[in-house]
Amino acid sequence: MRLLPLTAVIALVVLPGSAAAAAGPAPAGASGFTITDPRIKESSGLAASRIHPGVYWTHNDSDDGPYVYAVDSATGKTVARVTLTGIGTPRDVEAISLGPDGQLYVGDIGDNLNGTWDHVWIYRFPEPKQLADVTVKAEQFTVKYADGARNAEALMVHPVTGRVYIASKSEDKGGLYEGPQQLSASGTNVFRRVADLPWVTDGAFSPDGGRLTLRGYFFAKTYPWKDGKPEGEGERVDAPWQGQAESVTYSADGGTLLFGSEGESSRVVAVPVKPASASGGSATPAPGKPGATPAAGAPGPAGGQGGGGFTKGAAVLAVGTALVFGAKRLFRRKPRD
Repeated sequence: MRLLPLTAVIALVVLPGSAAAAAGPAPAGASGFTITDPRIKESSGLAASRIHPGVYWTHNDSDDGPYVYAVDSATGKTVARVTLTGIGTPRDVEAISLGPDGQLYVGDIGDNLNGTWDHVWIYRFPEPKQLADVTVKAEQFTVKYADGARNAEALMVHPVTGRVYIASKSEDKGGLYEGPQQLSASGTNVFRRVADLPWVTDGAFSPDGGRLTLRGYFFAKTYPWKDGKPEGEGERVDAPWQGQAESVTYSADGGTLLFGSEGESSRVVAVPVKPASASGGSATPAPGKPGATPAAGAPGPAGGQGGGGFTKGAAVLAVGTALVFGAKRLFRRKPRD
């Protein structure tokens, strides 16, 4: 779901003298790419391949079918489309992540009406060893949350433990949910809340599993990962301004973060990863909701929306983007048993 809450739209105030922000060129030493496949209009997740250097897996948000695409970052062209069988009709696919078992996990976890589906799904299949259009049989896992249904757009598989995490998307207080040690295809997998989070549209673990990066519409932060949860207030990431900020992943070597967005010919922007600070987090307070003005003493990571590398002038573009995409997507939910 791409609809910003009305309170967030109202909070986007254009301040005198502020300059509108746009995604500029990637910093020296980093490389991004443009997705050129006209079939990919709503790229909503990214995952770096481990066996195909420079290739990134992505998918459309909805109304596309059971497809996952492999995009070559050198050209921006699709080099494979995987068709999933053995599953039902995807409902609202929002995220993709690669596990240490060499399998891709696809999160059909969105809920356009903010938590009314009583269950969601995860699909899993081995990353193809050869890049070509192929049909594969995927496993389907039913997921419920211990504290009730909710909307979510971020699914992350820890690269060491293989545990699956989902970050819910909430205007007031999102959460990080931990799945069982092993997913079961025969029963319901209950995900339990382990931490509070800001408004999150995607997330990714560093390849060594030591850090978790989260992004929202107006922020990006990296947190140390300790004892199965994010720690501290996190460090700001100089993420680009993107109208529909939907995805983030680490490059396979962990040296770069790549940020993606929805839209035709969407740009994936590369940002070099900064070394972790000795303090393990930024002390800068952050606003509690997308587009809101930071308040004194606002909570940090795991309690409020973090600040990111965006100027206040980005609000000029954000209002129009939010309204256009929100109206377009509001009634696209489809029923499914």
